[in-house]
Amino acid sequence: MAALVVVFSPLPRLRGLLQRCWGRLERGLLPGFSGGQNLPWGPALAVQAPAFLPQPVNDTSESNEAPGLLDSILWMAAPKKRRTIEVNRCRRRNPNKLIKVKRNIDVCPECGNLKQKHVLCGYCYAKVKAETRLIRMEIHKKEGGPFNAPTVETVVLYDGEKPTEKDEGKRIIERARKRPSWFVQN
Repeated sequence: MAALVVVFSPLPRLRGLLQRCWGRLERGLLPGFSGGQNLPWGPALAVQAPAFLPQPVNDTSESNEAPGLLDSILWMAAPKKRRTIEVNRCRRRNPNKLIKVKRNIDVCPECGNLKQKHVLCGYCYAKVKAETRLIRMEIHKKEGGPFNAPTVETVVLYDGEKPTEKDEGKRIIERARKRPSWFVQN
């Protein structure tokens, strides 16, 4: 048992519909615009030219003023209606624009202050920064400036610590205080 299926392409019918519509448009609307004459229709291009291009002089009795600043501005659209307070508040107080509640807050194991889980604690960072500044001052006092620094590794020793065999040939900075718990010794 064989079946024959015939499929017609919709393109010839669509082309015919467009040709009929264009013909009705030409017969109905165009004679009123052109006075019964057929005009050659084709693609058109509209271009906004800058104001400094030469323009034809329409009236010679006008004063010879240079074009003003406002003549060269491309005026943009302005709102037709004022936005109401309700609309403005709804836009500004949109839940997507509000500050999100942070759920990754944790307690710092060193000092007990609150901090974000993936960020260094601000209080501990301030302590580290202050200690580093004091160590740099010790280095500056010992060597007299950044240009006199040796090209070897630096080891910081606190009260009660002695240099090991690995510290031979390294620059040793001694601090007269107990080692902080967060400053581990390598």
